[in-house]
Amino acid sequence: MKRPGLNTQCVHAAHAPDAAVGAIAEPIYLSTTFERGADGSYPRGYRYSREGTPNRTALEECVAALEGGAGAVAFASGLAANMAVLDLLGAGERLVAPGEAYYGSVKQFRDVSRQRGALLELVDGSDPAAIRAAVAGRARLLWIETPTNPLLNVTDLEAATAIGHDAGALVVCDNTFATPVCQRPFSFGVDLVVHSATKYLGGHSDVLSGVVVVRDDPALLERLRAWQRTAGSPLAPFDSWLLRRSIATLGLRVRAQCQGALRIAEFLAAHPAVERVFYPGLTSHPAHALAAAQMHGGYGAVLSVCIAGGAEAALRTAGRTRIFTRATSLGGVESLIEHRASIEGPGSRTPQNLLRLSVGIEEPEDLLEDLAQALA
Repeated sequence: MKRPGLNTQCVHAAHAPDAAVGAIAEPIYLSTTFERGADGSYPRGYRYSREGTPNRTALEECVAALEGGAGAVAFASGLAANMAVLDLLGAGERLVAPGEAYYGSVKQFRDVSRQRGALLELVDGSDPAAIRAAVAGRARLLWIETPTNPLLNVTDLEAATAIGHDAGALVVCDNTFATPVCQRPFSFGVDLVVHSATKYLGGHSDVLSGVVVVRDDPALLERLRAWQRTAGSPLAPFDSWLLRRSIATLGLRVRAQCQGALRIAEFLAAHPAVERVFYPGLTSHPAHALAAAQMHGGYGAVLSVCIAGGAEAALRTAGRTRIFTRATSLGGVESLIEHRASIEGPGSRTPQNLLRLSVGIEEPEDLLEDLAQALA
């Protein structure tokens, strides 16, 4: 049987009517502990909720199926998922990561490498030669974020993965922006995929969560699960249920958001009050051809713009929007707009006149009208 289509997987992966009563909606199992058999065993497979719950199992199996991996591990946040992977880094080992990426991840890279006595090389992820030079000899981890946050740079997954493997590194890809709707990193040989599942997988700005997916290494998968148990950072049953429920509409949401984002990017690229638009779906983007080759179903629903007139003009524009909400985060059904540099703080490398837009599922015409009046 051929692989089911994306929307079919989103609805049916790790989902079936409840065996006890036939309920179509999955029950929420809030219990923290589970009954043992008379012989002391756990015949139903669950013992204590930190170690596993039916709702978390369903979620992890679903995300693994969507990414095409062997298994997944769900955590209480995206940064907790990152930490589980960074725990693989030992003293004296090398982490090669993008210097232009989500600022919380870059802070983790710096903090963890310093605390563990590991080596950190921050590189331009869009430059294969820079990656090759950074991993020269041997590296433990090569971290990729593509497209990047917030400048939407694109890394060649096939080339970077080959370079990383030649250096003996595990290759990790943050697939938060693209989601499995638009990009399948395992198709290019990546070893681990991480998600801030708070974003598109959740999709409704109401569940904090993170997921790590393993391509095909059972020992690595078990090590990550052990870290999940030991650190006490698993995703709770209700949050797991919310996330699995939201994934049913992931394909529908993300494809609609991508279509809206492309229209908005084209509009902004032609607007006289805009200096520059960062979006790989535009033919003017320097990595458009690469994005078209390795992404499918869309180019993502986040774009950034530099507003003419500096930080003051950017903040003024964000302050005038009526449908776009001024808030941190992305990936939800509602459109958000944010002045990134002021969120990232004094050490931010983000241009002071940059606004990041997360396009929701509202009618594109309404969003275009909102931006037009805000820029007027």
